Amino acid sequence: MSNYLPNTDDQRLEMLEVIGLKSADDLYVPVPNELKYNKELDIPEGKSEIEVSRRMRQIAEKNTVFPTVFRGAGAYRHYIPAIVKSVMSKESFVTAYTPYQAEISQGVLQSIFEYQTMICQLTGMDISNASVYDGASAAAEAVAMCQDRKRKKVLISAAMHPEVIETVRTYCWASDSPVGMIPVKDIKFIQNFFPFFPVQQIAFN
Repeated sequence: MSNYLPNTDDQRLEMLEVIGLKSADDLYVPVPNELKYNKELDIPEGKSEIEVSRRMRQIAEKNTVFPTVFRGAGAYRHYIPAIVKSVMSKESFVTAYTPYQAEISQGVLQSIFEYQTMICQLTGMDISNASVYDGASAAAEAVAMCQDRKRKKVLISAAMHPEVIETVRTYCWASDSPVGMIPVKDIKFIQNFFPFFPVQQIAFN
């Protein structure tokens, strides 16, 4: 997409005429002149894609990449299988939801439908459950699935992302389930069994 303004020059002039103006500059008449920047922007000329890519690599090479991430709040090094990028790049899963961007949510619905259909065909079942949209909702749904009449209290690790915690709290509020936070005292990563994916082992009070 080369232009984010879908209106033609004639259409813009027609809209200005309807509201009694001659140019787009007339829209800013109430703004004092001393607040307007009436000069050319002092920015360098645009670069080609390969020039920008080369420059970004030069900047990235200054970073120090650590094998382990200690940021917390749900941020850790994820292992993403190569098939994920292949599936997500399929055009059938990307729908032009709006005129100015490609929206993938409708494609997600399509992929969930395809998943349910194939599971039913493979297992012979009449119904197959579908996944949720995001990790926070999935965590909250998992909490609900683990509850029963005798066990209602929910314990959440303080190392989780704050937004995931808030989502779980919202679900628990609706079901009148008490929520307790497990504080993080110490975090260690073990890679003996999972060399490609660090696993958090947390000691609690």
